[in-house]
Amino acid sequence: MKIRIKFSKEGSMKFVGHLDMMRYFQKAIRRARIPIRYSEGFSPHQIMSFAAPLGVGITSRGEYLDIEVTESPAETEEASFFRTMKDRLSQAMVEEIRILSCRKLPDACKNAMSIVCAADYTLSFREGYEPEEPEAFFEKLAEFYAREQILVTKQTKKGQRDLDLKPLIYCLERRENRIFMQVSTGSTDNVKPEFVMETFYREMGWEYPGFAFQIQREEVYGRNDAGHPIPLEEFGENIE
Repeated sequence: MKIRIKFSKEGSMKFVGHLDMMRYFQKAIRRARIPIRYSEGFSPHQIMSFAAPLGVGITSRGEYLDIEVTESPAETEEASFFRTMKDRLSQAMVEEIRILSCRKLPDACKNAMSIVCAADYTLSFREGYEPEEPEAFFEKLAEFYAREQILVTKQTKKGQRDLDLKPLIYCLERRENRIFMQVSTGSTDNVKPEFVMETFYREMGWEYPGFAFQIQREEVYGRNDAGHPIPLEEFGENIE
């Protein structure tokens, strides 16, 4: 049976990198006595897959992890075991990692990493980096997003490539004194919020202050069979 776990990552845990997060969950799953499935061969490992690696220093309210378990819920003591999975995982976590949900996935459902298409982010100004004229700043940000094209040169593993960033930014707007954006995410066109802001600053002729923003990921989306983006959580159903 496939299980999709949604969790938040806050506080000092934002400084823990992706590989260490994998090791952390491997140990937590063992402590919580989750009957996770292991790969076969000479070096078996837990079968798990994160939706989209989170950059160091970024907090999140919408991280996803897929696992496979060796048992399925039935009308026995086993059913109660799976219903308490969220609570048992929560007890194995540090305070800055919260388990938000555990959902059972259909057998044919692809893993989260392969269907990720977009993610929401909120950017808050760090103290001392607030714009001197907020209204003028956000007005220029709106003008930047209103452009028909935002041409950039992006560094990839295969070298540099020119692309139009505008179709990959699905939303960019002001929410109070913060910046909200939804951008393309995944293995093909992965846009980082820092890259969007760096491009904006450069286009304005400003020096980009690398530590100006505290970034938080709010949600991660995948495309359903109809091609529409929905939160990854909605691909599964509550374990009952």
